[in-house]
Amino acid sequence: MKKIISTPKAPAAIGPYSQAIVAGDMVYTSGMIPIIPETGELETGDIKAQAKQAIINLVTLLEEAGAGAETVVKTTVFIKDMNDFAAVNEVYAEFFTENFPARSCVEVARLPKDVKIEIEAVALLK
Repeated sequence: MKKIISTPKAPAAIGPYSQAIVAGDMVYTSGMIPIIPETGELETGDIKAQAKQAIINLVTLLEEAGAGAETVVKTTVFIKDMNDFAAVNEVYAEFFTENFPARSCVEVARLPKDVKIEIEAVALLK
């Protein structure tokens, strides 16, 4: 059985997909980009500002599903420019502070709405 997670506290899906799925004791999120949920507008600042908003969106979605940053087992980070890797790490470390999840980080040619970062996660339910 799977449960669809949908919340206005995180950016709405911009295509035929769910924000997150709970299956068993696991949560699988879609990629979160730096959209400000309250306004629907993009965070257009530098990579740190965009990373912070994307991770806030991710954590908010995880919490809505019954998980949290501390229960994440794996993240995948997509960035437009690998030169931003260190800056993204700085912001990432503000949210994932111990018992770090496994992570992949890849540079991609283009992201939805031409943002600089997208992040997805797999987490355990609390």
